[in-house]
Amino acid sequence: MPTVPRILMCPPDHYGIDYEINPWMSRARQVEHAIAMKQWQSLRAHLEQAGAQIEILAPVEGLPDLVFTANAALIYGRRAVLANFQHSERQQETPHDRVWFEQQGYEIVTLPEEFPFEGAGDALFCGDTLFAGYRIRSHARGHQALGELLGVRVLPLELVNTYFYHIDTCFCPVDQETAIYFPPAFDQYARDALAASIPRLIEVHADEARSFACNAVVVGQTVVTNTGCPMLHEELRKQGFATVETPLAEFVKAGGSAKCLTLRLDGEEAASWKYAST
Repeated sequence: MPTVPRILMCPPDHYGIDYEINPWMSRARQVEHAIAMKQWQSLRAHLEQAGAQIEILAPVEGLPDLVFTANAALIYGRRAVLANFQHSERQQETPHDRVWFEQQGYEIVTLPEEFPFEGAGDALFCGDTLFAGYRIRSHARGHQALGELLGVRVLPLELVNTYFYHIDTCFCPVDQETAIYFPPAFDQYARDALAASIPRLIEVHADEARSFACNAVVVGQTVVTNTGCPMLHEELRKQGFATVETPLAEFVKAGGSAKCLTLRLDGEEAASWKYAST
């Protein structure tokens, strides 16, 4: 029997642009807090309507990016591989993430400290392969260690555009054989590897990539994105998926959107298949 998808989110009570650690962020362009809260609540409602159960990580004053729960960890079965954040501004999130996962009964797994790793923001399953972004925020050798720890096939993919600094900003699996992606975010080897590994790749137009079209949340056959992605939505509907758009512009100011605001606790679909009978 299929399990109800469980997704971890953190309310944006303390969200804001307090520092600049990616090209999207500017302290001169501040967040409209009331709008951000409304957008976050709308995203949550759409995910619940699609069939997801939302779990809550308590917000913490002074940690504005805690709202982006995708980076907290990679979940595989009942193991939580905690992030090794590259930037000091985000490193204080990890103790809070650890406490939450421990309280929920997850086995805590960590990579060597010398290897930056930013959770499900840089590691996504499509089928039984973990596609992992490196160079900008995460380290390729860390991905090798991750594969050994979990006993899974990992395909490291080099990211070459700092505006697409995590793999979840430019790549999104939607089922075992289908993924959304933005080719210019990857080097040529990565593009070739994706083409060889995934039967159906849906290419996103540059304008829609800048609206974070690839930073989507998939719940069953429903794909939820920021607004401004009509061509992608049309193509997804042709492929048999339902699509939902919801405004997330206040989070784009910090370089995040729907996927960044969520962490699949049952694994990013494929991660849970191996554990379906356990």
